[in-house]
Amino acid sequence: MAFSARDIRADFPILDRRVHNQPLVYLDSAATSQKPRQVIEAINNYYVHHNANVHRGVHVLSDESTQAWQDSRQIIAGFFSADPSQLILTRNATESLNGVAYGWADHNLEPEDVIAVTHMEHHANFVVWQQAAKRNNARLHVLDIDEQGRLDLEKAAAQLAHWGQRLKLVALTHVSNTTGVVNPVEEVIAVCRRLEKKAGQPIRVVVDGAQSAPHLPVDFQSLDVDFFVFSGHKMLGPMGVGGLLVKHDLLTSGQLRPWLFGGGMISAVFTDRTDFHPQPDERFTAGTPDVASAAGLAAACRYLQALGMDQVEAWDRQLVSYALERLGELPEIELIGPTQARPGAVQLDRVGSVAFLYRGVHAHDVAQVLDSEGVEVRSGHHCTMPLHLKFGWQATTRASFQVYSTKQDIDRLLDGLSKVKQIFVGPRPAVAP
Repeated sequence: MAFSARDIRADFPILDRRVHNQPLVYLDSAATSQKPRQVIEAINNYYVHHNANVHRGVHVLSDESTQAWQDSRQIIAGFFSADPSQLILTRNATESLNGVAYGWADHNLEPEDVIAVTHMEHHANFVVWQQAAKRNNARLHVLDIDEQGRLDLEKAAAQLAHWGQRLKLVALTHVSNTTGVVNPVEEVIAVCRRLEKKAGQPIRVVVDGAQSAPHLPVDFQSLDVDFFVFSGHKMLGPMGVGGLLVKHDLLTSGQLRPWLFGGGMISAVFTDRTDFHPQPDERFTAGTPDVASAAGLAAACRYLQALGMDQVEAWDRQLVSYALERLGELPEIELIGPTQARPGAVQLDRVGSVAFLYRGVHAHDVAQVLDSEGVEVRSGHHCTMPLHLKFGWQATTRASFQVYSTKQDIDRLLDGLSKVKQIFVGPRPAVAP
C-alpha cells in the first residue's frame, strides 16, 4: 500500500482540532507524537475488558492481563528485531538511561575511568553520565562536533583511542533532537569494538534511540550495541512507557543489576537476603507493571510496522528536505544543522526535525506568534544546553514531523512566519526617489 500522510491523518483524532480558531498544525512531534485511534482503543480495551494485576492471581482477568503483558512485550521487542528477554520496559528513555547508570555504571566504574558523550546529547544522556561520573570518581569527556553539528568520526576515534584502558562507556544519541543529525552509530560502535580488543576489556556503548525509533528502521541485533533506549510517546505510543534493550551477556552475567526493588521481581525473600527472579523480564520489573501502556505501545509498533519503517523514513526525509528548502528561501531565517549531505553520501544525514533561528526575534516570540496561527512548534534549548552554549544560541525554534505531517503543514509554518515578520520586523521603509 502506498504511503499517504493524508490518509494516515484520519487515524489521529486530535488533528481534527482547531486552535485559536485555526486548523491545528502539529509540528512538535519530537517532544511527543500524537496517538492514532488504534493505540487509544488498545488502552481503552484493556481497561474495559481485562484490567487486573499480572502474575499474582489465579482468575481469568489476571490470566488475560498477564497474557496481554507478555504479548505486548513480544511485539515491542520484535519491532526492534530483539528477543523479548532482552527488553526491560520502563517509563521512558530517561528512566532507561538512569537504569544503565545505576544498574551497570555504579557497579563497574572505577576511579579515573572514562565516560564519553557528545556535545549534542539530550540532557537525559548527558546529566545522567555527569552524575554517574561524580558518584564513581570517574571522568566525563565530551566528543566534539563540527560547525554543522556533526560528529567528526576521525577525531572521535582518536579521542577514544587516547583514553586506552580507562575508556569504559560511550553514550551517544542516534538522532539529535535539535539538529536532526543522524549519528554514524554503527561506525562508532565498530571503533569501540576494535579498541576493546586492543585493550583486552569491553567498552560498553549506549545509544539513545528516542529520536531514531520513530523515524528509522532499528535492528538491535545487527547494531551490536550494548544498551539501546527508547520512549513510547515519541513513536505514536502512550506516555509513561519506554524501554531498554540489553545484550544477552550483560543480563546473563549479572553485570546489569536491578536498580528498583519490590514485589514481582523476586523468587524468594528471607530476612537476610533476597533471591531475584532468574528471568530478566521479571527481574527488572519491580511492582505492578503498566500493562495498558504496554498494550498501547504494542499497538503503536504494529501501526508503524504496517506502514513500513522504510516508507516512514522516506517520507520523513521528504519533509525535512522540503522544510529546509522553504525555510532557506527566507533571508531572516538561519537554519540549524546540516543542509547538505556529507561528501560522498547519497542523502542528507538528518531526519525528524528542522530547527532555526529567526534573526532579531526570540524563539519564544516566534513560537507564540505561530501558535496564534494554529501552528504548534517547540522553542527553547530542547534539553540540549551544552549544544546551544557551544554555538552561542540563546534559543532555537524547532519544527518536527511524524507520519501524519504533510508539506501543507510546512506551508502553514511559512505563512505563520510571515506574521512574525509583520509583527517584529514590519514593512520596509519606502525608498526616497
